Amino acid sequence: MKRTTLSLIAVATALAAVTGFAALTAPDGTTTTTLAAKLPVPVERSSLLCPAPSTSEVAETVYTSYTPTAKIGTTVPGKAATKKAELKPAQAAATPVDDKPKKPVAAKAPATVAEPGKPVTAEANGGNAPALTGSATGALAPGWTVQQTTVVPAGGARGLLGVSCTAPDTDFWFPAASTAKERQDYVHLTNPDDTAAVADIELYGPEGALPSQLTEGIPVPAHSSVPVLLSTLTGEAAKPDVTVHVTTRSGRVGAVIRSADEKLGSDWLPASADPAARAVLPGIPKDATSVRLVAYAPGQDDADLKIQLVGQSGTIVPASAQSLHVKSGMTAAVDLPDLTRGEPGSLLLTPTDPKKATPVVAALRVVRGKGDEQEVAFIPATSAITSRATVADNRAAGSTLSLTAPGETAEVRVTASAGSEGGTPVSKTFTVKGGTTTAVTPPVPEGLKGSYALTVERLSGGPVHAARTLALPEDGIPMFTVQTLSDDRGTVEVPTAEQDLSVLDD
Repeated sequence: MKRTTLSLIAVATALAAVTGFAALTAPDGTTTTTLAAKLPVPVERSSLLCPAPSTSEVAETVYTSYTPTAKIGTTVPGKAATKKAELKPAQAAATPVDDKPKKPVAAKAPATVAEPGKPVTAEANGGNAPALTGSATGALAPGWTVQQTTVVPAGGARGLLGVSCTAPDTDFWFPAASTAKERQDYVHLTNPDDTAAVADIELYGPEGALPSQLTEGIPVPAHSSVPVLLSTLTGEAAKPDVTVHVTTRSGRVGAVIRSADEKLGSDWLPASADPAARAVLPGIPKDATSVRLVAYAPGQDDADLKIQLVGQSGTIVPASAQSLHVKSGMTAAVDLPDLTRGEPGSLLLTPTDPKKATPVVAALRVVRGKGDEQEVAFIPATSAITSRATVADNRAAGSTLSLTAPGETAEVRVTASAGSEGGTPVSKTFTVKGGTTTAVTPPVPEGLKGSYALTVERLSGGPVHAARTLALPEDGIPMFTVQTLSDDRGTVEVPTAEQDLSVLDD
C-alpha cells in the first residue's frame, strides 16, 4: 500500500470558517470531524476609501498606495495568483446642506499597486479632486494601505492635511469636532458599494445631544461621496467641542472629518477607536504649544478619567490636569498647557477607580507654532498593534515615528520599504521600555528615491501603540500632520484540522 494525502484541507478550512467544524469522509467510509485549532491565513480582499482632499484651487495632493510583503508563515500554498489593488474616483453627490458638486477631476495616474513591497504614487491637484474608492485582492490585499497627503499653502484652509484612507464600516465616533464660527468642519461620507447607503449623524456638546435637523436618513448613493457641514445640522449656538456619531441604517460608508480653523489651519480628524475604559492617544510632538483633550461617554454611566503622559523616561500625571470627569451623553474637554515640556509623549486615559470602568471615546487637538504661524493636527485614541501596521508617504526628511508601550516592555521591528522611485528596504529593531514613549527618526531605505512606507511589527512583549508625524514646514508655518497606526488585520483566523486528514490508498 502507498500513503497519499487528500487535497481536502482547503475545503475543510473554508467549511470550518463558516460552521466551526467540518466532516471529511475517506474512501473507506471513515469520517473525521474534529476541527478546533486556528490558523492565520491572509485576507483575500481589502477595501479603502479616500475623501475628497480639498476645495482649494491651490491644493496639491499626493496619494501613496502600498502593500507590505507577506509575513513568514502566512502564504497559502496553491493560492490563485490573481491580484489587484487600485483606486477609482467616486461621484460627488449633492447633499441637503451643500451646493451642487463640481465636476471631479481624475488623478494624473491611477494609484495602482503592481507588487507587494513597492509603493506607488499619484497626484490630483486643485479643488475638484474627487473622493476615491478602491479594493485590493489576492496577494495585494493583506495590509494594503493608502495615504492621502495634501498641501494647501494659502487661504482659509491652508495647512498640511494627511489621512490614512479608511475601511468602510457602519459606526464611527469623532470627538474634537466643532461647530464654532471659526471652524469649518465637514464630515465626508463615502460609499464603496453598488447600492445606496443611508447614514445618520448625531451631535453631542457639553450639555448633551444638540437639537439637529437633516441628520437622519442621509442618502449616500452607490460609489459616491457626500460632504456635510456640521454647523448646518443644528440651530444650537456654536460649540467649540462637539462629538460626532455617524452610523448607517443600511449599507456601509467610510467617514472622516475635514476641519479648517481660521487661525490654526486645517487637517483631517479620523475616527476614535471603539469606546473603551482605557485609551491611548500616541504621537504628541515634543514642540506642541497647545494640546486639548476631548472625550465623550456614550453609555449610561459617567466616566472619571485619570490623565497620564507616557513620556521618554516614564509615565507621569501632568500638573496642568490630573483628571477629567465626563458626564454620560456629554462632551468634556480640558486644555493641557506645557504638557510635553520639550519631550515627545503619548496620552494615557484610565479609570480613576478601576472598579468603575466606563467606556469613552477621545481625541486630541494639537497645535504647533505661535501667533500667525500656527498649525493644527488631530490625534484620536487608537488601538494597539497586535501584529503589524503600516503608514505610507514618508519622506527622506520630516518623518518621526512614535512607539508607546503603556504596559509591559515591547520589542518591535520597523521596516522601511523600497522607495516609490527606487531604493532598498531596511529594517531596525527597537525595544520600547514599559511605561514610556520612544520617538525616533525612522530608518530610511538605502538609495531612496521618492517616498516610502513604514511597517511596524510587534515581535514580543506588551501592547504597542504607534503614530507617524510628517512635518513639511512652509513659509515659517510648522505644517504637520499625525497619522496613528492601527493593526492592518492582514490575516484572519480559521479553524484547521486537529487530526491527520490523510488516508490509506490501496
